[in-house]
Amino acid sequence: MKALTLSADRMLALVEHPKPEPRAADDVIIRVTQSGICGTDRSVLVGKFPAETGVVMGHEAVGVVDAVGTGVTRFAVGDRVIVNPTLYCGNCPACLKGHWNFCGRKAGTEVGLDYDGSFAEFIRLPELFCHAIPDGMSFDRAVVVEPLACALNNIEAGRLTAGETVVVVGGGPMGVVTAMAAQLYGARVLLVEPDPVRRELGRQVFEAPEFGDRVTLHTPDDPLLTENGDLVVDSVGNLLEQSIGYAALRGRVVVMGFNSNATATVRPLTLLQRGLQIIGAGDYNSMIFPKAVELARRLPLERVVTHRFDLADHEEAFKALAAVPGAEYAALKVVLVPPRSGADV
Repeated sequence: MKALTLSADRMLALVEHPKPEPRAADDVIIRVTQSGICGTDRSVLVGKFPAETGVVMGHEAVGVVDAVGTGVTRFAVGDRVIVNPTLYCGNCPACLKGHWNFCGRKAGTEVGLDYDGSFAEFIRLPELFCHAIPDGMSFDRAVVVEPLACALNNIEAGRLTAGETVVVVGGGPMGVVTAMAAQLYGARVLLVEPDPVRRELGRQVFEAPEFGDRVTLHTPDDPLLTENGDLVVDSVGNLLEQSIGYAALRGRVVVMGFNSNATATVRPLTLLQRGLQIIGAGDYNSMIFPKAVELARRLPLERVVTHRFDLADHEEAFKALAAVPGAEYAALKVVLVPPRSGADV
């Protein structure tokens, strides 16, 4: 099959790769229909996040079941599925306490980082990490369910309640999906993005009538943002100091974006005098994934998808995400389409 693998110099190469086959009784082989490019994928290529050389990258995927192991009971060939790439062992101390997102045996199970992922024609996963796409839901909507699970994890870690004001820092696809989820929970949302192209793309998403005036777009220096967020979500991962400035008295700041190079200077007295809380939610617990699938019925997630490229055109795809030197942002969510995927339905 065709697959995009990571080279030693942090480049992607389209190669011939062995097609996965069922090995364990609970294995499901999925023919990938499309796979979204995550901010983590971009971070790997620009040196902000580690991944194993030679791995097939990608983890936000939807597709059709191509083959199943002898013990699979929930799926049959031809079923449409969404991939949950947050694998866990179920047996380590963290998993036994239900903290599956903090599984102590992550080595070799990080999909798209050290476990072959979805930038390919096929992917193999245990049945436990496959979810049925609801009847009537398009692949374009379903491919954004995994980012929605990330968003839900973070706003729930931030204990969002209806009527609060949320400041989402970063208007990329993850920030936009987080804003979508927060307004569905009954919040007023201020979405902050410095890049004019992405700010305009975000505005186009939220001009849909179902959002009303619950989500507004802002530049980082808008005075309306200062100390106004009951909950502030740093969807970028390197803007903690800026995010603290947006937090209201007794506000909560959630660090959402993954950036292994980021550091921050925080004055403890600021936290004490303003009663602020800084929260790290980590990966989502897989118990939240069915909720994301269900809430996706009520959110036009497909509006976040602005560009689609064939696997062979991956350089152009990442260029649209400013992952190439000198390139500027031109997209929100970009999806890659394998050569055998056919038309979306």
